[in-house]
This record gives sequence, structure tokens and C-alpha cells, in this order.
Amino acid sequence: MEISEDSDWQRRSPIAKLIYCVDFSAKKHRDQRRKDSEQTPYINHPIGVARVLTEEGGVEDLDILQAALLHDTVEDTETTFDELQKYFGPQVTAIVRQVTDDKNLPKLSRKEFQISNAPNLSPSAKMLRMADKIYNLRDLKRTLPIGWSEEDRQDYFVWAEKVAQGVYDAHPILAIILKDIFKNRKETIWRKFYPITMNLIC
Repeated sequence: MEISEDSDWQRRSPIAKLIYCVDFSAKKHRDQRRKDSEQTPYINHPIGVARVLTEEGGVEDLDILQAALLHDTVEDTETTFDELQKYFGPQVTAIVRQVTDDKNLPKLSRKEFQISNAPNLSPSAKMLRMADKIYNLRDLKRTLPIGWSEEDRQDYFVWAEKVAQGVYDAHPILAIILKDIFKNRKETIWRKFYPITMNLIC
């Protein structure tokens, strides 16, 4: 289905639009897998990010939820922003654009830009960024991606916290969840390397 100005898209229910978006994203990510040892289907990630927004953040804004489902399509598939604009409109596309890394830049530059640009994101994009980090950090706690070391895992947590500091203001509940994740991670590291000190503190 191609959405056009004379289509009945605007008259469709929010549920119908959301299901269409899930289907679109699933087809785009159909051949992709996550980097975990189980090689789980990649589509689990955008669906999981949308679930964090709805179930834990109480977010019901359709544009944000659609953007969550689509947030990696341009970055990790052959999807274009023009395609998103045609199918999902300017609001959804704008949110996705804000959280899409420029793969033409070196990895380190992309990571640094996420940190420096985080405060400049729209509130919608900030909420999406938080939900994305929550999902990834929980996944990273659960399992080490293929090819990663423990140092890589710790580096990701440190970097993600720097990014998160620029988006906390958009959603207090998601901010609390993220801060708890970082707090628990730091306590885990302290217990691992300084067990005696942690016992004295506790």
C-alpha cells in the first residue's frame, strides 16, 4: 500500500496505522539479526523500544511510537527518508531523522555527535533516544554481543550515560529508569573490583 494525499490513510485508526508500521519495519529488517549470542531477529529491538515507551513511559503519541518502530530503518537498511516521508508523513520522519546516525562519519565521530547533539533533540526524539538506550543497556547486561569484550561492554555503559545526560529532561519516568540502570551498573563494577569496600559501604 502506498500512502498518497488522496488515500484514506488519515481516516485509518491509530491501531491500523501502528500495525502497518510494524509490518513495514519487519519487512525492512527481515534479514537482520541482533549481535547477541542467540542471534535474535532484529525486529525484536524496535518493537521492544516501542514497548518501553508505552508500558514503562506511558507514551501514547502515535508519531513517537511509529518513529520507535522505524528508528533504525534508514540507518541499517536501504530505506530512505523520502520513503518514510511518503508512507508515514513529516512528523514521524523528522523524529527518525534526529536519531539516525550518519554512517558516512567514522564510528567515533558518530558517538561523539550523539553526546554533543543530545540536548538539541526535540522532546519526542529525546524520549525515543532514552527508550532505545534502556532497551540496549538491558540487552547488554543480559548478554555480551558476539565479538565484544567486557571492556567494550563497560565502554558502552559509560558512553550511553553521557548521551542520556542530554535527554533526561524530556521524560522524568524514563530518566529514572536510565539512572537506575547506570547506578546498578556502577555498583556491579565496584562489587567486582572492590568487594571489601562495597561491603563496608553496605
